[in-house]
Amino acid sequence: MMNLMARVLAFWLGACLGSFINVIAYRVPREESIVFPGSRCPRCGKPIAPYDNVPVLSWLWLRGRCRGCGKGISPRYPAVEALTAVLSLALWLRWEDQPLWALLSVLASAALLAISLIDWDTGFIPDILSFGLIAAGILSAPVNPLLAATTWFGAVSSSLLGAAAGFVICWLTAEAGKRIFGKEAMGMGDVILLCGIGAWTGGVGAYDSLLIGSFLGAVYGVGRVARGSLRMSDPVPFGPFLAAGAVFCFFCLLPLGFPFIPIR
Repeated sequence: MMNLMARVLAFWLGACLGSFINVIAYRVPREESIVFPGSRCPRCGKPIAPYDNVPVLSWLWLRGRCRGCGKGISPRYPAVEALTAVLSLALWLRWEDQPLWALLSVLASAALLAISLIDWDTGFIPDILSFGLIAAGILSAPVNPLLAATTWFGAVSSSLLGAAAGFVICWLTAEAGKRIFGKEAMGMGDVILLCGIGAWTGGVGAYDSLLIGSFLGAVYGVGRVARGSLRMSDPVPFGPFLAAGAVFCFFCLLPLGFPFIPIR
C-alpha cells in the first residue's frame, strides 16, 4: 500500500512540477519573475484561480479556454504537465530503492525539459539554467549512482570530470562541424548544457547524450526536410535532443555505445 501511495504521489507531484515548468518556459525568456505575480491568462491578464490551475484536469474541465476571456489555452500546457507526470513516475519506479536520487533525477529532468522548451521557442538556452544544472549536479554527486563512486570525494570528482568532459566533447564537435560545414553546428548554449549533463551523468553520460541527441536531431531534421517543411540551411534547436539523451541516461547508461548495460 505504501508503494502504491508513493507512486501516486510521484505522478501527481510530477504533474504539478510540469505546471511550474510551463511558468519557467514562458517567463524566463521574457525576463519576468517565476514567483510573482501568480499565474495569469497571457491574453486578458485575469489571475488564474487555484481551482482553474489543477494540472491537466483544469484544462480539460475548461475545454482548453480561459474562464475570463474565453480565448483558447495552448494544449502544450497540459501536454507538458502530463509528460512530466509520466516521467516522474517512471523515474520513481526506476530508482524506487534510492528515493533521494529518484527525487533529484526528477528535478534534473524537469530542468532539462524547461531548457528544451525555451530553446525550442527562442533558439536560446539561458545560461542561468545551465549553470544551475551544473551546480546542482556537483552538489548531488554523493548520492548519484550513475557516477559509480564509492566515496564523497570520488563522486564529486567524477561529477567535475563529467562536466569538463561534456564541455570538451561538445566544443570539439561544434568546432568540427564549423570546419566541415562552414557554419555554426552548435551554439555555446549547447556546449554549456552538455557540461551540465556531464555533471549529472559523468563523462560516459555526456558522450551518450551527445550520441543519442545527434541521432534524434538527425532523424527529426531529415524527416522535416523530406516533407519540405525545413530547408537544409534552417537552424534546428539542439538543446531538446541533448536533453532527451540525458533523460535516457537517468534510466541507464550505454558504456561508450554498445552493448546495452543498465546501471544498477
